[in-house]
Amino acid sequence: MDWTRGQTIGHGSSAAVFVAKSRWTSEIFAVKSVELSQSQFLQKEQKILSELSSPYIVSYKGYDVTKENDKFMFNLMMEYMSDGTLTDEIRKQGGQINESLIGYYTKQILQGVEYLHSRGVVHCDIKGHNILLGKTGAKIADFGCARRVDQAERDAAASAQPIGGTPMFMAPEVARGEEQGFAADIWGLGCTIIEMATGGSPWTNVTNSASLLYKIAFSGQSPQIPKFLSLQAKDFLSKCLRRDPRERWTAKELLKHPFLEETSNSNQDSVTSSPTSILDQDIWNSVEETETMDFCSIQTVSSMDSAVQRVRELGLKSGEPKWRWDDERWITLRRSSE
Repeated sequence: MDWTRGQTIGHGSSAAVFVAKSRWTSEIFAVKSVELSQSQFLQKEQKILSELSSPYIVSYKGYDVTKENDKFMFNLMMEYMSDGTLTDEIRKQGGQINESLIGYYTKQILQGVEYLHSRGVVHCDIKGHNILLGKTGAKIADFGCARRVDQAERDAAASAQPIGGTPMFMAPEVARGEEQGFAADIWGLGCTIIEMATGGSPWTNVTNSASLLYKIAFSGQSPQIPKFLSLQAKDFLSKCLRRDPRERWTAKELLKHPFLEETSNSNQDSVTSSPTSILDQDIWNSVEETETMDFCSIQTVSSMDSAVQRVRELGLKSGEPKWRWDDERWITLRRSSE
């Protein structure tokens, strides 16, 4: 495909995302790019995304390799979602989305999750930043941490399991380094609902990442369910946030929950679009970086195994952990499966 790169619309430590336009058809799409020599994770994402097709998953458009400024770039082309991320929408709504709209987005996210699980894929990083919005509603994006799960993997020892995701949205069994199966996505969905309802983090009063992982892994607690939600919404969340992954409801079961039964496409009328679209801007003459989307907030951490082991060791001792990470932001972590 012959295309033109526009301005940056998102970036992370592993890749940057740009808006792009086909020279021949003027089609607008998104391109996620990184130097070819550093494209291991992006190529993995390309392979997974190319095998998926669902109205609730950001569409795959193709990939290519280009030479730009004497560097070879690996480019993953995807559907462009004009209204940014779910996290952006929460901010636009004043930090809190009404329950009817929460149900609308939750049903679409869950339909995407159910499709992934039916294909043997775990997303591993369900959160507001990885849900993109457009004219048809919400779609799941960013498969940089995604992995396939089969019976052999589910039966494997914890040390053989690749783990990844964002600590604030991480399930207890993942924080302990035990497993990362389909149930981990359901936990992430529950945390995302709390994010929509409150505009804040699912966990509060945690000062650093080490304390957060310890609390998730060993405290026996779950994120607090907002008291102002309806009884049906609270019950739905309780099914997502059970600490034992075997007790969490599956995506298929949750789609039949009363909280979503009354959710219909009529709720789409409640979706608030951005007051201005990036298409209204002079995007082809600018490379000014904006952070309206967070397609790739992923940081590769080579010491992930040792970090998980340290959290495990902390669980064998009483008291709070005594170590901390220098970077206290809630970052996405990924370890190579190789």
